This record gives sequence, C-alpha cells and structure tokens, in this order.
Amino acid sequence: MRVKRRFNKDDFELTFLAVPTAIWFLAFCYVPMFGIIIAFKHYRPIPGNGFIGSLLKSKFAGIDNFKFLFMTPDAWIMFRNTILYNVVFILLGTFVTVALALMISQLRSKMMRKWTQTSMFLPHFLSWVVVSYFVFAFLSSENGLISNMLEHSGGDSIQWYMTPKYWPYILVIVYLWKSIGYGMVVYLASIAGIDESLYEAAIIDGATKWQQVKYITLPMLQPIILILFILSVGRIFSSDFGLFYQVPRNSGPLVDVTQTIDVYVYKALTGLNNIGFASAAGVLQSVLGLIFILAANWIVKRMNSENSLF
Repeated sequence: MRVKRRFNKDDFELTFLAVPTAIWFLAFCYVPMFGIIIAFKHYRPIPGNGFIGSLLKSKFAGIDNFKFLFMTPDAWIMFRNTILYNVVFILLGTFVTVALALMISQLRSKMMRKWTQTSMFLPHFLSWVVVSYFVFAFLSSENGLISNMLEHSGGDSIQWYMTPKYWPYILVIVYLWKSIGYGMVVYLASIAGIDESLYEAAIIDGATKWQQVKYITLPMLQPIILILFILSVGRIFSSDFGLFYQVPRNSGPLVDVTQTIDVYVYKALTGLNNIGFASAAGVLQSVLGLIFILAANWIVKRMNSENSLF
C-alpha cells in the first residue's frame, strides 16, 4: 500500500521559490494569450471603447487574416527563405558549436580556454543594430574594408548591398559568428560533467584523443544535442528579424534572399497598420512550430526513448 506523502517544510520552501517564476509566466505568457483572438478579427479602434472593447466589438474575420500570408506574390519566397535558412542554421550551427566545444575542451591552458570561450561568447550580447554596423564597415562600397582591399589589389569594388548572390553566405556567417558562443557554452558545460574516470580508463587502454571523443564525449553529448535539436526545429518557421532586416539594411535588391516571414509581417504591419495580419502570422508560426516539435520528438523517441524531450 502506498503511503501518502505529507507536505513538509522543504516542499514549502521549494514552492515559495517557484512562485515568482510562476507569476511571471502567468502574467507574461498565459494572460496575453487572450490576444490570439486578434488573429480572427478585423480589428479597428472604436472611439470610447479602449483596446479590449474595440477588440470585442470588431468584426469577425474568420481566416481572412491568415490568407494574406499565402495570397501575396512573395509567399513562396518568404516561406522558402525562412525554412531553408533555418535548416542550414540548425545543421551547420550544431556541427560548428559541437566541434568548437570539443576543441576548446582539449586546450591544456586553463587561461587560454577561458579567454577563447569568453571571446566567442561576447558577440551573443551585441544587438543586431550594432552587428549591422560592423558588417557595413566591411561591406560598404565606399570605405568598407573588403572593398578597399579589392581596389588596392587591382580588383573591382563590389556593390554588396545591391548583389543578392553573396548574401546567403554572408547571413550564415554572421549568424554563426553571433550565435555559436552561446551554444558552445551549453556543450562545454555538458563536457565538464562527464566522469573523468572514463577518460582515464580509455587512456590506460591506449585510446587516442579522437577515440576518446568518438566513444566517450560524443555519446555523452548525444542527449543534449538531440534536445537542442528538437527545440530548434520548433522555430523553423520563425526567423531572427534583426539578422534579415537590420544586417542587410532593408535593401530592396536583396528582397529575394532576405525576405522571411517575420520581415514580411513587419513590413505589412508598418505599411498597412493591420495588427490582425501580424497576429495571424504569429499564431500560424506557433502552431506549426508545435507540430514540428511533436514530430521531431516522436522521431527521436522512436530511435531512443531516453533522448526524447518528453
């Protein structure tokens, strides 16, 4: 017979510590979900009613707000760019962050290891506005570093912000430069938690560094890699607005390679001032993200149930 456990002092302390977080999620994550109905309304401000009153009295739109994402001539471009960029970011980002974490963990000098980790983590704290000016300092056709190097070497200056073919590579490089430091810290923390006796036993058996990585480190990192992969798949229909809008400086000739769902929604919101469109896009991205997370988790669970997210 199972004995019912009483609520003791430790339970009370842990519950008390969890209260601020629970209040934060309730106030900023669950209560605002009421605004989802904006996606199904032709919202128009009604004098004397305020936001809530105007929202409730606005005409019901059904799925009309969702149609604008698919009826625009740029629908194929923005969906293609959003999905393909995210696929590259997930695959290449995972490979690069894991590889760098493995290399840094093998450094003998503790000072060099900390300096390398800190220097690579620093770009994560920079805003995309600051990053856009860094990129402009390199790519400006007048005084950009790369443009000046091309001219001094006898080549022709490239109008970077007018030439779309270079920007898929530029955006991927900038994304990796800014984001790999954060992901690398997660993997380094996981590597630090691996039992040192496993490596000592491998060294006694004559295992090389590569064999230690292959048969000890990577298998131990597999659960965290798969969890981060599942979470990344959930954002495959979302994009980093700053990367695709600020870094290319909203250049018109680059629309075919920089137009993503978030950028298009922002332009539609500022141009048409219709918050229903923006809300519909957010709801669609969230629903599709949830479906993809469930699908990715199901696939991982079928392969190895211990590595699934839930």
